[in-house]
Amino acid sequence: MSEPIPEDALIVVADGGKAMLLRNAGVRGKLVLTEERRLTLKDFVDDGPSGAGLEEQSPHETGEATFAKQLAKTLDKMFDQNLFRAVVLIADPQTLGQLRDAIHKNVEKAVAFTLAKDYTNHSLKEITEALA
Repeated sequence: MSEPIPEDALIVVADGGKAMLLRNAGVRGKLVLTEERRLTLKDFVDDGPSGAGLEEQSPHETGEATFAKQLAKTLDKMFDQNLFRAVVLIADPQTLGQLRDAIHKNVEKAVAFTLAKDYTNHSLKEITEALA
């Protein structure tokens, strides 16, 4: 990684059904990840589907799109509450694309960088090593 992850940046590690919200607690360019919370589709069960579904879209695909949309809403709210100034988005390519499409312009401006990889089943140590 050429640019260090900003201090106190929010790091979102997601796939189509779960996400880890991490924080860079490191200082002076050192990366130290701490976990803030985990989200799953169950956390958004009352928020409804992602919008008008395509007839050829499976229930699983609809669930993944809904999760990405609701995760984007969560990031928008967190940004509005000044809970982060910089964010790193790490997700499988499909989820990353859905997140990019759904996040608000202000959150988009706060994106330090993105990584199209699925690290949701990796440990904090493995994620840190991948980002270092």
